[in-house]
Amino acid sequence: MHFLRDTATVFVREITPTLRAPAGIAFTMTQPLLFLFGPLLAGTGFPTSPWQWFVPGVLVMMCLFGPMMAGYTLLVELIGGSMERMLVTPINRSAMLVGRTLKEFAMLLVQAVLLVALAVPLGFRPHPVGVLAGLALLLVFGIGLGALSFVLAIASAPGGELFYMVTQLVLFPLLLLSGVLLPMDFGPGWLRAIAAVNPVSHLADAERALFGGNLTDPSVFTGTAVAVALAALGLAWGTRAMKRGV
Repeated sequence: MHFLRDTATVFVREITPTLRAPAGIAFTMTQPLLFLFGPLLAGTGFPTSPWQWFVPGVLVMMCLFGPMMAGYTLLVELIGGSMERMLVTPINRSAMLVGRTLKEFAMLLVQAVLLVALAVPLGFRPHPVGVLAGLALLLVFGIGLGALSFVLAIASAPGGELFYMVTQLVLFPLLLLSGVLLPMDFGPGWLRAIAAVNPVSHLADAERALFGGNLTDPSVFTGTAVAVALAALGLAWGTRAMKRGV
């Protein structure tokens, strides 16, 4: 109960400034409109309907950037000194990590609802149970990625150069070499080999299987294992960094 209460406290602290900026919310909520070029992908060799491939991939992509933004917010607070006031409170350190990530996931959830609502009239056919399971899987993955971004933010303070360098050198290659937006089946062998060991690729495959209703597909178990392992690693590493202080 103490952990849940602290998580809720951190979540409210993080999301309140966002709710007080309606212009920022409006801009964030319009981002799914940028992905309505999905029909242009018809006839490009997709193994399924372009929308069945495209929408889960877009959600995975947004899940990558959201937790990293949580790390950036922490970095700003570390540079400004406001994070020090949080560290002297008795709030659970893991709750600090989870609460911050849940704020980003709440925004992702609203974006996901808008994206799915826009895609259904265009041919997307989501499986209700699979969608819920897919969103839960993204939450687990996001918590792990968010915790790792916090570790990176702490290591980068006070300058911040390390954070920007690592995110640019790691995040975009993970995205581009995962087949999130385009299938890797037609790429060269070395590209497919890289995608096979890319954790984001396994997550994207699991999301596509879940959204399509293939709840027992082997990719679901692989993607779940990847997400759980990342969450466990991120929380363990992030909590240790928080307990050591900044």
